[in-house]
Amino acid sequence: MINKPNGSGLGRIVKATECSRKGFVAAWRFEAAFRQEALLALLLLPLSFWLAQSAQHWAVLVSVLLLVLIVELLNSAIETLTDRVSLERHELSGRAKDLGSAAVTLSLTVVAIVWGVALWQKLS
Repeated sequence: MINKPNGSGLGRIVKATECSRKGFVAAWRFEAAFRQEALLALLLLPLSFWLAQSAQHWAVLVSVLLLVLIVELLNSAIETLTDRVSLERHELSGRAKDLGSAAVTLSLTVVAIVWGVALWQKLS
């Protein structure tokens, strides 16, 4: 059996939770886009209770907000790792960052579609 650096069982869960906490702190501290998207999600969350037509609908509205944060965290991880490897301009580094940015844009598009349809249904 391989001895994993973060252990196993409950100890691993505790260590993984600490790593996640550090990730959220780093994202908030160093990533302006994450802060903006997190604030947007916090502003829209109360509106979701008014907008949702059912518990399932509410779950979808909130899930797409969380999706943006997830994709932004992954994009930030790609950008951070790319910069760690080299700050030199390179076609592949630029492409990796652009692909991550495109993923964030698509996740924001999903929010616009889901929330737009919900708003249209609520107001019509």
